[in-house]
Amino acid sequence: MATTALVDPDTGLTQAQLAARHGLRVAGERPTLAEYSRRLWAYRHFIAAYANAKLVASYSNAKLGQLWQVLTPLTNAAVYYLIFGVVLAQNDSIPNFIAYLTTGLFIFNFTQSAVLAGTQSISGNLGLIRALHFPRASLPLSTTITQFQQLLASMVVLIGIVLVTGEPITWKWLMLVPALLLQAVFNAGVVLLVARMGSKASDLKQVMPFLMRTWMYGSGVLYSVSLFERLPGWATTLVQYNPLLVYIELARYALLDQAPLLNESLTQLWLVGAGWALVAGIGGFIYFWRGEQEYGRG
Repeated sequence: MATTALVDPDTGLTQAQLAARHGLRVAGERPTLAEYSRRLWAYRHFIAAYANAKLVASYSNAKLGQLWQVLTPLTNAAVYYLIFGVVLAQNDSIPNFIAYLTTGLFIFNFTQSAVLAGTQSISGNLGLIRALHFPRASLPLSTTITQFQQLLASMVVLIGIVLVTGEPITWKWLMLVPALLLQAVFNAGVVLLVARMGSKASDLKQVMPFLMRTWMYGSGVLYSVSLFERLPGWATTLVQYNPLLVYIELARYALLDQAPLLNESLTQLWLVGAGWALVAGIGGFIYFWRGEQEYGRG
């Protein structure tokens, strides 16, 4: 009686074909952008909880605790007012310079703090990344949320300063909300960008403070933006599209009655602000997603 030889169906298949046949996938393989977005949304509670934990932990060793969320912006405002308001006499040329200065300072600090913290959001959490499987974008996004929470505390201080210095409450104050939301989206995109860059180049965290300080001087934080009008025409136009200058001017327009603005077209300010939020938000997310499989390795 003849016997029939059994043929192994896997015979002759390459490793890639074998993996596909048995439903095997590369460990840590980058998902599609849509799938990655879905997973990130599923981790929204983790992102919020992690952001809150970082905020509480950042002041856990200080005797005054989270009161420093208010004291820090107040102290910064006092120092800069002494230098630029009193010593350099900007107080004489700008109406309500105290409110003008603190508005620019608090708005800029929101982006600066987010970017500086975001640069180390991957490289500073390698233990967590290697121990758990989750969308890595959760870490830089939680950094943005933490800084947004600190911004809200700063806004309480800022509104108090604005009121004490004699600014009236008007309907324009409502414009502060969408302006801050646009800046938050912009910040999230930039933080995702520098998070991936920082994961590859550890020295970036040493360079970033100098870059942010230069950006501050080019954003009209500490002095009147009318000084930029002395620049050549092309340079003035370039400065007008500086995203942080745009968000600062939107906040100053909302809160201050006589704030000097470099761009007198409110419509253009909103369009540029929305454009930067869209470009940075989408571009930063895609750029970070493309490196998803690299984080925590090597």
